[in-house]
Amino acid sequence: MICCNVRDWSGYAGLCAMAETGEEVSGEASGFSDLSDSEFLEYLDLEDTQESSASLSKPGPSSELPGKDGKLISLPKWKRQLDVSSPIERFHLKYLYVTDLCTQDWCEQQMVYEKELPGFLAPEKAAVLDSGASIHLARELEVHDLVTIPINTKEDAWAVKFLNILSMIPILQSEGRIREFPVFGEVEGVLLVGVIDELHYTAKGELELAELKTRRRPMLPLEAQKKKDCFQVNLYKYIFDAMVQGKVTSASLIHHTKLCPDKPLGPSVLRHARQGGFSVKSLGDLMELVFLSLTLSDLPVIDILKIEYIHQETATVLGTEIVAFEESEVKGKVQHYMAYWMGHREPQGVDVEEAWKCRTCNYADICEWRKGGGMPSSILEPQAKKMK
Repeated sequence: MICCNVRDWSGYAGLCAMAETGEEVSGEASGFSDLSDSEFLEYLDLEDTQESSASLSKPGPSSELPGKDGKLISLPKWKRQLDVSSPIERFHLKYLYVTDLCTQDWCEQQMVYEKELPGFLAPEKAAVLDSGASIHLARELEVHDLVTIPINTKEDAWAVKFLNILSMIPILQSEGRIREFPVFGEVEGVLLVGVIDELHYTAKGELELAELKTRRRPMLPLEAQKKKDCFQVNLYKYIFDAMVQGKVTSASLIHHTKLCPDKPLGPSVLRHARQGGFSVKSLGDLMELVFLSLTLSDLPVIDILKIEYIHQETATVLGTEIVAFEESEVKGKVQHYMAYWMGHREPQGVDVEEAWKCRTCNYADICEWRKGGGMPSSILEPQAKKMK
């Protein structure tokens, strides 16, 4: 059994999966300091995560990895043994996080290594993610409390996400402020999911998306990091707008997630639904309510995209960025990145002009992109010395 934290205020409730011990069931933190997306479906495919962990070995920080017979084999040979299907199939993924694509925007090869080599996360990066999670949680607690309820299935977990959406729609309609809004939709044949940090209205009545990014140092990020963050909020708008315009369907969601819409919901979820005024019995009932509410509520598309950078240690605001929505650019990037996931091309590393990114990469000494001629070896010397 898994327990969920109910984010509760004046009829609004939102859930994130918690283990029975009270410890959070962590997801993949693909977005550097961003935690929202990895929180979205922490429990939903727990069985698939376990299956994936069993089928993929967990190599250490070496260019040689254990083979089936226990003998060490080279990383390229180990990878070729995995390359028997598309990455989506190989990693047992039913969906991608928005932050998966954003990490591709930073360095696609690094993102692939994060998937292929679980357990490789550096302690300092883990500390950064923990600190970022604390700030996100503090922001949430400013507007609602947390209550714990148990769930038993991935249908239950999706159900509470749908209950969150149903509870937040009236708040948006009344021009209120909401946080942690789940978004999902099919993009280039793949289900893409995420969580918007905050939605609120400006003094002019425009719907504004505010994305929180935490910084370890008290300074704004470099342009390359800002570029990645801008791509992320553009993706959020792209998916949210499709949801309120009726372009996201329950049939597509069921197809990708393999959910059973007729499966009865658990007693705790049903009780929570009744408290919110929803008379439902199954996930399918909730799905019908959600998609009707999204399309009939006259919710506007997002007008303004804003990124807020905060210093982790002091929680002070370092600066904000107003981001222009570039739909054609977003579509082009998504098509390119999804081509990798569908198995239509090999992963790519950074261009020579961005080789400086490799200095802080945990995978620099085993990177096939660099060894294949993508990066001059002299550029990687600081990181190589660090890892010896």
